[in-house]
Amino acid sequence: MRAFVIAMRCEADAVEPHLKAGDRLYVAGIGKVNAAAATQKAICEGADEIWNVGLCGGFGDDIAVGDVFTVDRAVEYDFDLAKLNGTAIGVLNEYDSPYLELDSPASLVSRLASCPWCRGEKILATGDRFNDSEADDELITETLGASLRDMEGAAIAHVCKRFGVKCLSLKCVSDVAGKGAMTAQYAANKRLCLEKLTQAMKEII
Repeated sequence: MRAFVIAMRCEADAVEPHLKAGDRLYVAGIGKVNAAAATQKAICEGADEIWNVGLCGGFGDDIAVGDVFTVDRAVEYDFDLAKLNGTAIGVLNEYDSPYLELDSPASLVSRLASCPWCRGEKILATGDRFNDSEADDELITETLGASLRDMEGAAIAHVCKRFGVKCLSLKCVSDVAGKGAMTAQYAANKRLCLEKLTQAMKEII
């Protein structure tokens, strides 16, 4: 069974019209715990493939509002055991890398190739913070090499990895660091980005 774990109802509304028979939709709520709990529920109810679709922040001159990306790796940038065992930021306990690999099948990549605002794959950084912190921006981009930021994706990937379930992610950029306050950008761009997201979903589902 294919399950879609989505943070907000508005994001789910962009996905729901394109679901196929047998697909399940879980509106989790915002944040890592909500995302992990919904993912666990989906797996317990028979999901063997989890999709996370939603809006995100972006970093870099090559990223614009409305761009859609798949995620090839995700990292929890607010997970830090450095003082306990000396591991780098984002490295989960008993792991040796901060990055959680996501699935990006060739069939998905080829379908997205026909979507003019779909821009390829990026690394996603996930944390339970929505802010304009320059320290967070530097950590995410310089230390972890991520170009996208959200509050759910890596938590979903974490649960999927733990239980051996496929995980795919599609993100649309609603705000770009350095282009103004995140909250103002998000409010101004939300409607446009949800439209881009639903059109991208139409191409690939």
